[in-house]
Amino acid sequence: MTKTPTAAAYLAELTARMGRLIEKNGAAIAAAADAVERTARADGLVYIFGTGHSHTMAEEAHYRAGGLALTVPILATPLMVHEGAVASTAFERMPGIVVPVFEHYPMGQDDVLIIVSNSGVNTATVEAAQIGKARGATVIAITSEDYSRQAARGRTRVADVADIVLDNGAPPGDAIMSVPGSELRVGPISTSIGAALMNAVFAEAAARLQQSGADAPIYLSANMPGANEINEKLVARYRPRNRHL
Repeated sequence: MTKTPTAAAYLAELTARMGRLIEKNGAAIAAAADAVERTARADGLVYIFGTGHSHTMAEEAHYRAGGLALTVPILATPLMVHEGAVASTAFERMPGIVVPVFEHYPMGQDDVLIIVSNSGVNTATVEAAQIGKARGATVIAITSEDYSRQAARGRTRVADVADIVLDNGAPPGDAIMSVPGSELRVGPISTSIGAALMNAVFAEAAARLQQSGADAPIYLSANMPGANEINEKLVARYRPRNRHL
């Protein structure tokens, strides 16, 4: 008998949820891949924004081995967790805070903006989606439909603003495992599933580009043969438009 029953149950449930993603999100993944492919062909960029723990999704895609070099993270310290996690929760609910942040990222109609927000209702992420729409970018949301509907209470959701919605299927509160002897729950899933959805979209877009004869801008792991030459060319191409390279 396993000595880690809760860990095993968590991994089994997470794996099962991963396996069902294409059933619920197949059409949305295809639409998102279309948008990323169009952006790549137009030499545009894919911007990625989230607050709190969701900001890690932007860093996941940035300068990523096996990832697309056209991705640009939108990063603002007050909205992240490394220099004040409690404060970041207050900031992400503050109207107008993302306006000066987005002034550093000149997205337009040839670009895609991915907004990552599990609860889908915090002011900063909703306003970010609205800014992307106003600039003509295609806005893709990675969110929990169930959680955001429960949390909205009449408020606008990121899913209401976005052109394309990828549903991570997370329950309200995110955690999926009960803790014996209490009403507490543990084992969040939104980051794991959100990263899988995002990378599925990028993989599909890259495959389509290559199959059509276009070169997908893909970073290689630094320890792979030929990586230095390929990555240096991609950095030289995108650094003028990506302030984080």
